[in-house]
Amino acid sequence: MFNFTTAPRTIVGEGALEQAAPYLKAFGTKALIVTGKIITKTGLAGQVQSVLKGLGIDSVVYNDLPGEPDDLMIYAGVKIFKEEKCDFIIGLGGGTPLDTAKAVAAMAVLPGKLIDYFGKEMKGDFAPLVLIPTTAGTGSEVTRYFVYTDTPTNSKLLLKGDALLPKIAVVDYTYTISAPASITVNTGMDALAHAVESYTCRKANPVTDMFCLDAVKRIFKYLPIAAKDGANKEARENMSLAAYEAGVAINTSPTTIVHGMSRPIGAVFHVPHGISNAMLIVECLRPVLEGCYERFARLGIEIGVSDESDGPKTGAEKFLGALESLTKELKVPTLREYGLDLEKFAAMEDKMATDSLASGSPANCWKILTKEEEIRIYDILRSR
Repeated sequence: MFNFTTAPRTIVGEGALEQAAPYLKAFGTKALIVTGKIITKTGLAGQVQSVLKGLGIDSVVYNDLPGEPDDLMIYAGVKIFKEEKCDFIIGLGGGTPLDTAKAVAAMAVLPGKLIDYFGKEMKGDFAPLVLIPTTAGTGSEVTRYFVYTDTPTNSKLLLKGDALLPKIAVVDYTYTISAPASITVNTGMDALAHAVESYTCRKANPVTDMFCLDAVKRIFKYLPIAAKDGANKEARENMSLAAYEAGVAINTSPTTIVHGMSRPIGAVFHVPHGISNAMLIVECLRPVLEGCYERFARLGIEIGVSDESDGPKTGAEKFLGALESLTKELKVPTLREYGLDLEKFAAMEDKMATDSLASGSPANCWKILTKEEEIRIYDILRSR
C-alpha cells in the first residue's frame, strides 16, 4: 500500500499562465508575488502582474531574496503579506522564490517560529499558492516541502506538509529559456538527483517509478543540449517536464543520501543547492549501490548504457559510470575549483555529517551509511 500526493491542478505548456487565469479569481483580489530581482528585471514579474491586472487582481512584489531561503527572508515576506492585506501568493522563479513563497504562505497563518515545525507535519489553512518555475530543476512547484536556513543554528532544514502544495502549478518551459548555462546545469542536476534518489528510495512505488524513469531518460538526453543551446525549445520543454516528474515523485518517495549530505554544504558554505548535489552525486551513490543493484541497473538500461545481460552489479556500475561522465561533460566543479576554504570544510565535516543524518534523508537508502562513512565521502570531495 502507498499514498500518492501531488498538486491539485497542474497546467503544463506554452501559455500555461493564460490558461490558469480563470482559476486565479477564486483566490482573492490581491496577490503577493514572491520572486527574485533578476526575474523582475527580465520582465517576467511584470507579465504576471499584467495577467492579474486583466483579471482585476491587484499585486505587490517581494523580491528581496539575496540568497537561498532563510528564516529572515521568510519573516520579511510574511510581514509584507500581512501589511499589504494580500489574499494569495504567487511564487515566480527558481527554488528560492518558490520555497520562500511556500514558507510565507504557511507562516502567515501558523503561530511561533519556523524551527518549531521541524520534524513535524505542517498543517493548516494556508494562504492559497500559485507556483511558476523559471528553472527546470527544483520541482518545488509540485512538492510538499521547502528548505530554508535557520540562521541561529546555521542549519539547513527541510519542512514538510501536504498543506504546502500549491493550488495551481504553472509549468511553462518558455520561462526557462533565459536561464544561463550555469543555472541550467545546476538545476538540471538537482532534478536528476531527485529522480535517481526517488527511484532508489525505500519508499519507491510503481507510480513514482514511472515518473522517475521517464525523468532520468529525459535529463540524460536533454540536459547537455539545454546547457549548450539554451534557445533549444525541445530541450527546454523536456527538461521542464523532467523536473516536474521528479518533483512529483519525491512527494511520495523522497530523496536520500545526496540531498542529505548536500544541505549542510549549502547551509555552512552557501553553495547553491544544485551545485552541491552535482558535486556529491557520484560519490554519495557509489557506496549505496550495494543493496539496490537491481534498481540502479534498471536506470542503466533505461539510458542505454547497459542491458539485461550485464547483471545487476555490473549494470549498476555502468549507470554510475554514465553519471560520472555526465558530470564531467557538464563541467561540474570540485570544491577546490569552486573556491571553498578546504581547511574550514575539513573542520566542518563532522557537523555536516551529523546534520545530514539528523535530516533523515540518508535513512531512505537501502544501504544506510554511518557517520564515519559520510565523513569519508566529504573527505573524497575535499581531496580533489
